[in-house]
Amino acid sequence: MQSEDGGYLIPPPTGVPGLTRQVTGRDHTGAEVEIAVIEERPLTIYLNRQEIVTAMTIGDHPDYLALGFLRNQRMLRDGETVRGVDYDEETGTVVVRTDGTTVHEEKLQKKTRTSGCAVGTVFGDMMEGLEALTLPPAELRVSWLYTLAKVINTTPSLYLEAGAIHGTVLCHRDQPLVYMEDVGRHNAVDKVAGWMFSHSVAPEDKILYTTGRLTSEMVIKCAQMGIPALVSRSGFTAWGVDIARQVGLTLIGRMRGERFVCLSGEERLIRDVTHEGAA
Repeated sequence: MQSEDGGYLIPPPTGVPGLTRQVTGRDHTGAEVEIAVIEERPLTIYLNRQEIVTAMTIGDHPDYLALGFLRNQRMLRDGETVRGVDYDEETGTVVVRTDGTTVHEEKLQKKTRTSGCAVGTVFGDMMEGLEALTLPPAELRVSWLYTLAKVINTTPSLYLEAGAIHGTVLCHRDQPLVYMEDVGRHNAVDKVAGWMFSHSVAPEDKILYTTGRLTSEMVIKCAQMGIPALVSRSGFTAWGVDIARQVGLTLIGRMRGERFVCLSGEERLIRDVTHEGAA
């Protein structure tokens, strides 16, 4: 699965009006400078008539964000039919309509504030459904990692333009497919999940690349999406590593150039090139 020209199916949202704003300030020398800063705005997500959460987001792909959030919170189940997704830009609301009734009061009463930027929120038991989950033993080639890191890190993005943002990229082997950015890495992951759900994309041969830390939240989201490999240029938390090992997730962190650390799934990692790049 890739675009006709071999590039991204969805590239980073560079050049999209309203996602950044020019702000004037002064640098360390006192000289006046004008820089691009990220806009963030509230988005309230409804499931049918029930208000679920208000997230701070850059505002692109509200439909994918809503679907992915509800999917990763297990409020949208397998086999449930989505009748429509209605976004109102003026009120900053998105309503996901299904063919069933929505009763999540008990889940909504139990909230966990996560370590995600922009304060992520997880409803209900974070570990629910993971006890019986084992991810497919998909191989991960070192040559794919090197290619992905080079392509993703040199792709024009909002991060390179303005900073203060995280990126998450859905990949297949050495081909990046969908590049989502947001002020919170959990939002970026939810957008990817929403896109996958909308297009019925199979997860078992995919790789999720993120610029953020490999925390328990990130590992849980990736596992619940059914993606067997999670890669980041940032570091790990101990609980994130424990969960990855529990569910059979290949976990790669500190990915810089041709250097990385694998803390889970080493047996699935195929070292088809050396550090110097020789076969």
